[in-house]
Amino acid sequence: MKIPEQMQAMVLEAPGQPLKWRQVPTPQPGPEQVLIRVRACGVCRTDLHVVDGELPHPKLPLILGHEIVGTVVATGSAVRQVKVGERLGVPWLGHTCGACRYCLDGRENLCDNPGFTGYTLDGGYAEYAVADQRYSFPLPPAYGDAEAAPLLCAGLIGYRSYRMAQDAGERLGIYGFGAAAHITVQIAIYQGKKVYAFTRPGDTETQEFARRLGAVWAGSSEARPPEELDAAIIFAPVGALIPAALRALAKGGVVVSGGIHMSDIPSFPYNLLWGERVVRSVANLTRADGEEFLDLAPRVPVKTEVQTFPLEAANEALNRLRRGQIQGAAVLVVGK
Repeated sequence: MKIPEQMQAMVLEAPGQPLKWRQVPTPQPGPEQVLIRVRACGVCRTDLHVVDGELPHPKLPLILGHEIVGTVVATGSAVRQVKVGERLGVPWLGHTCGACRYCLDGRENLCDNPGFTGYTLDGGYAEYAVADQRYSFPLPPAYGDAEAAPLLCAGLIGYRSYRMAQDAGERLGIYGFGAAAHITVQIAIYQGKKVYAFTRPGDTETQEFARRLGAVWAGSSEARPPEELDAAIIFAPVGALIPAALRALAKGGVVVSGGIHMSDIPSFPYNLLWGERVVRSVANLTRADGEEFLDLAPRVPVKTEVQTFPLEAANEALNRLRRGQIQGAAVLVVGK
């Protein structure tokens, strides 16, 4: 196919401003990169944190989007793993240095010099995107383009968060029931967990959504569950949920914070932590996480629920996500 010199994109020119519909040069792949014709791109809460200035020092101007699904249309001179015509997914972690102690120790998610898709690297709110061949994943054919997009962040970060909680016991609490939670709950139930879903107070529609997906209980984040939790995952970016989850936790349990940004955590008495309770965070992902999750997802099978928007409606999708008006995941559909 003929690759145009210019493409359409939704561009962030400054934090705190709406994205702008712009015509920009089509990127060219470097030696280790592939050029992808974007078909769909998920809209993630992390995108909101970038737009709202809660994540500092983004590349500007910036094309957001780190849940990219598309078809390879060109490859760099050193690309050997990928061929033109393949469908790939591109996640948040877009590049690592390969030389720091974390990369050398198999913890590339903690790399000292990383590149992040849609934050320090241009992402997928556009007709085309470039990506490192090493940080792009073949996608299960069972998923359509829009349905596959949430797997690449909501699914991957949800899965890494779940792995940190899964050995604590069978009673799992999930605070914040959005895109990541609606995938994680399916994996947890598949593996025999009892899931307790916590939502914004009064959000009965989302609570019913959680029960429909198999949660044994759903209620307000201000409520206590009917029994103690063995583990809790917090996807909502609300620091006050850390002590709330600790109050609901049994001795020896773990609270996992699955977000890249969270409001300040209020002080809490030591007795909430005592009893060998653990609080830990999740940072990014590894390629091994991606390969493992994308192998597991169609076997569960994980079913993503998506609300689609055209590329030019990215601001509407972000605003609806900010207001809590997205059930499941929001996805931009790019082109035909």
